[in-house]
Amino acid sequence: MASPFSLDNPVFSKFAFYSTVVLSKTLCMSELTTLNRMRKQAFANEEDVQCFAKSKHAEVTTSDASVERVRRCHLNDLENVLPFVLVGLMYVSTKPGVVEASRVFQIFAASRLLHTAAYLLPLPQPSRALTFFTGYGVTFFMAYKVLKAVY
Repeated sequence: MASPFSLDNPVFSKFAFYSTVVLSKTLCMSELTTLNRMRKQAFANEEDVQCFAKSKHAEVTTSDASVERVRRCHLNDLENVLPFVLVGLMYVSTKPGVVEASRVFQIFAASRLLHTAAYLLPLPQPSRALTFFTGYGVTFFMAYKVLKAVY
């Protein structure tokens, strides 16, 4: 019997692709935070001020609005992308249909990309809330399917 966790399985292959997209986006948020810290000279640690600050008068700060916005967006990714990946693996094990699974994965990835755009531009609410709840709904849907398959 073939493993559902093989790239030969089209459901797992789609899952691997879209999970990699959203995990890569999450990784990029760290770099975006660093770029904002450097650009704004808003360092959170004394050793960073000593090493990277352009001014001798720079001080530690954790209150720069643009840096904190990127950090909150990153935190939101961590709170949503990691559960998607973990629940998604269990969902793949239930052997869902290719079309259903593909749509679920596509919707989640699109919602996270749009959430980031809504957060960082920033776009007016309820744009960010709608993208958040869309992705959250996808993860909840997969969790429901897993629990249904188990019981």
